[in-house]
Order: sequence, then structure tokens, then C-alpha cells
Amino acid sequence: MSIGTIFDIARKGLFASQSAINVTGSNISNVNTPGYSRRRVNLEESLSLDFRPGQLGTGVDSVEVARYFDDFIEHQYTVKVAERNRYDALWQNLRSVDNLFNESETRGINTTLDQFWSDWDTLSSPGADSAKREQLIGNTQSLLNSIKSTQADLERMKQQMNGFIGQEVGEVNQLLEQIADLNKQIAMHHDPGRNNANALLDQRAQLVREVSQRIDVSYIDNGSGDFSVITKAGQTLVDGGEVYSLSFEGPRAEKSLSSASSFDGDIYFEGLDDEEYTIEVVKGGAPGAGAEFRVSLDGGRTWMTDEGGNEKHFAAQTDADGRVQVGDLKIWFGPSEGSSTMSGNLAAKDTFTITPKNGLYWHQTTSKEVNITPLMTQNGIDDSSRLTGGSLAGYFNFRDEYVGDYQDRLDTLANTLIWEVNRQHSQGAGTEKFASVTGTYAAEHTDVPLSADDSGLDFGKRLQSGNLQIFVYNKSDGSVATSGSLNFSSTPGATENFDPSKHSLEDVRDAVNRSYGGKVQAKITDGRLQISSTDPDSEIAFGSDTTGLLAGLGINTFFDGTSANDIAMNSVIAANTGFIATGHINGGGEANLGDNTTAKNIAGLRIKQVDFGGHMETLNQFYGDLVGRVGSDTAGAKYNFDFHNTLATELGTRQDEVSGVNLDEELSNLIRYQHSYTAAAKLITTADELMQTIIGLKN
Repeated sequence: MSIGTIFDIARKGLFASQSAINVTGSNISNVNTPGYSRRRVNLEESLSLDFRPGQLGTGVDSVEVARYFDDFIEHQYTVKVAERNRYDALWQNLRSVDNLFNESETRGINTTLDQFWSDWDTLSSPGADSAKREQLIGNTQSLLNSIKSTQADLERMKQQMNGFIGQEVGEVNQLLEQIADLNKQIAMHHDPGRNNANALLDQRAQLVREVSQRIDVSYIDNGSGDFSVITKAGQTLVDGGEVYSLSFEGPRAEKSLSSASSFDGDIYFEGLDDEEYTIEVVKGGAPGAGAEFRVSLDGGRTWMTDEGGNEKHFAAQTDADGRVQVGDLKIWFGPSEGSSTMSGNLAAKDTFTITPKNGLYWHQTTSKEVNITPLMTQNGIDDSSRLTGGSLAGYFNFRDEYVGDYQDRLDTLANTLIWEVNRQHSQGAGTEKFASVTGTYAAEHTDVPLSADDSGLDFGKRLQSGNLQIFVYNKSDGSVATSGSLNFSSTPGATENFDPSKHSLEDVRDAVNRSYGGKVQAKITDGRLQISSTDPDSEIAFGSDTTGLLAGLGINTFFDGTSANDIAMNSVIAANTGFIATGHINGGGEANLGDNTTAKNIAGLRIKQVDFGGHMETLNQFYGDLVGRVGSDTAGAKYNFDFHNTLATELGTRQDEVSGVNLDEELSNLIRYQHSYTAAAKLITTADELMQTIIGLKN
């Protein structure tokens, strides 16, 4: 072995030490760089040569610059950070709702509802004057404003979520494009074991983390640029240099026809809803000619039932025959776009999906989109084929499952308040009587039974069999000109009570016209019933009503509207407080001075348990349950956030222990490599002295 070999060993030592110092310096300077993984120079002994007295080494080789990174921990981290961010987004937004229902510092629904009952209680006391009626009007308006503003604030939160979702979908698509671009660069520069593209690998890992904060993803790394990002449900987002983007759009309807189907049309709908509707044909045939379908709101796990608990089937109608009311939607079948006619029959198992809201879609191809909007079942179980994690899932859950539920409950409160108050008020009498009164609720089809879905009467399902009384008074002396119950029989001499499953609005009109000897006339205008006295010197009042017909038609009622959005006072009462019914008319047609029966009945609703779709409780209790649910949901979201945040933080810490830069360790390495460099330099000096000695021998 020659002295030149010693020079070569020293050269390699210098290069190895220099490389190690360079990498150590890079680690130190990037100690605060997000996503940076510390690196090391892998050193290997150079080739050994057979020699006497044995094999002699030829120095050291700098093989590669490798990064410290635990891929197993990173996979776990991306899963947990998606779950953490879902509950973080949910919790942060639920806190806003919780503040909305916090009435400790504001005069909210609970306070104004209590005042509403107190005002009716005051009107039930002897000597209540017109000032008390005006007070009721003013405080009622405060109640309505509280209900409407709360509902409007919830709606604004939903629209805000749409903005957040749209923004984050755009960010996700940008991140996916960057990952795909990095895959292309890595494929060009990365040569495992020789030229590791560590900076590009770090950038890609950081981008995957950012994606996982927004949606639940995993990844498959086959080396170099062969790197894929997929959702937890299995949709590919990045495959090497290819990107499959997401979009936020809708509403829309999709179809999946069975092999036995010959239907060439589409399903259509009107309306918006937070639910997703799955329509499955259960009886084949042509729309409008016998075909029937069932409906699910949880992806087909359970199906809508009727009042008896039996699975409900709907007739598949065409637009020409009338649209079917299903939940908050009107549904019908018609020709496909671009076609003027529809042919073929629906077959059992034909399935249609209606998404009456903006949803999240994965673009599998340029022409095929897959709905991955988060879907919750009635048991609260996520659909594994959809998005389930990340801040996007939290925003969708907040918009559809939480705010949507709160809005529905607030609508139920308003609807029940309207009905229960109107039910009592419509049977009462104020200080004024009517020359003519027009109902505030309209029937869409006046020739079908009022309780049928097709009637379109808002409170049609609440009507009962029975009858009601109408009284006609002479203005001159207040005496009763005529009175009696409605007669729904057209047979002379026969009588018949009202039956909501049989009688239509036209039947009600005819019953009024035949029952009072021509002194009362009824007509239908724009689907609303108008009742008038035929004599200008007479006026009308209403008595006992066992049917709910007066309340259902909006006659002699206190409230108008059906929901938290449109609840209002009856315009007649708002214009003249004399029509506020505090008393009642007895069977003899007498409205006694000081009678407070109706006011007491309405005030009694404060403690009366009423029907809320199958369970009984008071209106105040129902609202209290809503407030309690908001608080419970907020606390639950915070608990889940804290739990998943702890796990994600622990995994992040474990990854930092592997890939993070420790300055004490790096400074120690720097000293070690510096000494190695000095020793290699000394070896060159020594070899040079040996060479000079040998040259000197010649001289």
C-alpha cells in the first residue's frame, strides 16, 4: 500500500467530515422550520484491500444523506389530526350557538315566552282594559322577534358554514395539486440510497398533514414519486402526478336503475332540506300509473313510516298529475333534460338519491362525480363511504346535523305554539264581532279531504272529527239572529258532522252556506275560506269547535304562520285589539261581560302538556330541552376535541422525538465532526511529511 493511499484515505475523511458538518449546520439552522426533519450522513467503510500483513482499509465513504422520519407514527398522526380537527371545528361553532341561547344577559325566547303567558294571565283577571291588550300585542311582538331572530342567526351560521366549506375545498384542491407536483419532482431527483430528495419529501409530508387537517386521508408510499393520497373511505385524491379534485356544489338528484328498469326519465324536486333523501321503488310501473316508492333519510338504513308505524309508500307522480310532498320536498318524475317525453316503467329496486343542499363531490373522472358529503344515521354512526374526518366534516356536521336539528326544533316550538294558542283563541270571543272574516291558511287543492297530503293545508293533519258553532247577531240589539253547527249532509232532513279524512274545503264552504238559512255566506278565494254575514245589519262570532277547523283554516286566530321564520300575529288582531278573544260564547249565544274563559285557557298553556310529535310536555319544557341539548352538544364536542387532541399531540410529540432537531445533540455532533475533520487534515500533513522524507532520501 502506497503513501498515495494514505492521501486518499485522508481525502475521504475530510469529505465525510465536511459533509457531516454541512448536514449538522443545516439541522441547526432549520431548528424552527415547520415540517423539517433532521438529517444525518450515513457513513460506510470503504473497500478493504488484501495486503500483507492482512486486509487494510481504504477509508470512509459518505453514502447518503438520510432523514429521521417514522412513517408508522405519521400514518397514525394523520388519522388522529383529522378526528381532532373535526371536533375542533364542531366545538368552536357550537360555542357560538351556545352563546346564542344563553339568556343570562339578553331578553331571549324563554323570557319573552314567560311574559306572553303572564299577559294572558293578566287579561284573565277582572277589569282588564284596552291598555292590557296593547301590552299583550307589544310583548307578543317581542316574543316573535326573539324567535325569528334566533332562527335567522342559526340560518346565518349555516350560510357561513357554506362559505367555510367552499374555501376549504379550494384549499384542499390546491394542496393536492402541490402534492402531485412534488411527486413529479421527487421522481426526477430521488434516487434512494444515493440522492435522497429529503427537502421535497419533507414538503410533501407537510402538505399531507395540511390535507389531513381538512379531510380524513391516508397515503401509500411505494417510493420515489409513486405516492398516493386516499380518503379514509377509499377515494383516490392523488396518484403520482394525477389529481382527482373535490367540488362543493348542489342541490342535485342522481339515479341508479336496476337491470329490469326501462325508465328513461329523471326524478325532480322542489325545496331545500338538511337531510339527504334515498328514494327506492317498491312497486314497478309507470309514474302516475301505479308505481310506488319508499323514502329513507339515513342512506337506506331505516324507512319513513306512517302514523301507525308501518312503512310508508308514496305514489310516483308525474308533474302533470301533481307533485308528491315528502318531508320538506315536493317530488315528481319527468322526462330527462333534452327530451320532451318520458317513456318506460320504473322497476323495483330503482334507486334515486336527492341531495337538496350543497354537498361535497369527488370527481372520479371528468364525467363522473361521487357524493362524499358526510352522512349521519339515526344512530349517529358515520357512513364509512363518505367523508368522516377533518374540519370539513366538522363544518358539514355542524351545518346539517346540529344547526339543522336546532332549526327544526325551533320550528316545532313555533308551530306548536301557533296551533295551541289558535286552537283556544279560535273558539273565543273578543269585544268585537266579524262582518266578514277570511282564513289565513290556504288549501292547495280545495276538492280533496283536508287531512290528506294533497290538500296542502298546513295544519290539516291536526284536524279531528266533530263540529263547530257559528252565531249570527243583530247589530241593533245584540240578539242572536241564528246559530248552530255545520251540517255536512246534502240530504234534506239529515245531519252530518265534519270528518277531515272525508270532507274538503269545498265541502266546508257548502256546509256553511246550507246551515244558517242564508244569513251566512262562505266562499273560497285563493284556497282560503271567507265567511261573511249576508245582512249588513248583522255580524258573526264563533263558539265551541271540537274539530280544530277554525284554527286549521286561520279563522278567528291569534297567530299566523307555521314556523319560526314566518310566525306572526293575525293582521286583524294587530289592527284592532277588540278582536283579541278573552271570553267565549256559551250555548245560548251569550258572551257575558267579564268572561275570561279563553284568556284563562291560553294562560294555562304555560303548564299544560301538549303533543310534540308523540311525546307530551309543556311549551316551556320543550324550549328548555332545546337549550339543554345545545349545551350538551357543545360539551360533548369539547370532550371529543380534548380527547383526540391529546392523542394527536402525543403522536406529534413522538414524531418530533424522531425527526425534530435537538440543539444539544447537534452541537455535540458538530464538535465530534470538527475533530474528525481536524484529524483527517492531520493525516494529510503526516502523509506529506512521509513523502518529503522519502524524497529527501534520494537527495
